[in-house]
Amino acid sequence: MLTDPISDYLTRIRNASKAGHRVVDIPASNLKKQITKILFDQGYILSYKFEEDEVQGNIKIALKYDKFTKEPIIKKLQRVSKPGLRKYAGSDELPRVLNGLGIAIVSTSHGVMTSKQARQENVGGEVLCYVY
Repeated sequence: MLTDPISDYLTRIRNASKAGHRVVDIPASNLKKQITKILFDQGYILSYKFEEDEVQGNIKIALKYDKFTKEPIIKKLQRVSKPGLRKYAGSDELPRVLNGLGIAIVSTSHGVMTSKQARQENVGGEVLCYVY
């Protein structure tokens, strides 16, 4: 049993990219699927595929690396809101990561989105993680 599935998701991606793996398998959930779509839309991962099983399913994520230096595109994945200490932010106090170069993923009442999208829609929520 995992106490924090989002931290496990981020740790699996972080470890696979540090080890130089091309693909990483992660147990699926609806929240993880939405975070994966955001990472793909923002250009942090190469591709993804949702595999449905009878129970839970898997997410296969193809990681992205720099063509010349072979460094991972994702420099840092940082969990912000934890089960022991939740972090919430209103629409006017949503964080900017690396002065706009990174993204903050926020869970709002309108769904999971980046902090920039949440600011445009004028909604706040739980700050899940920073990606840069």
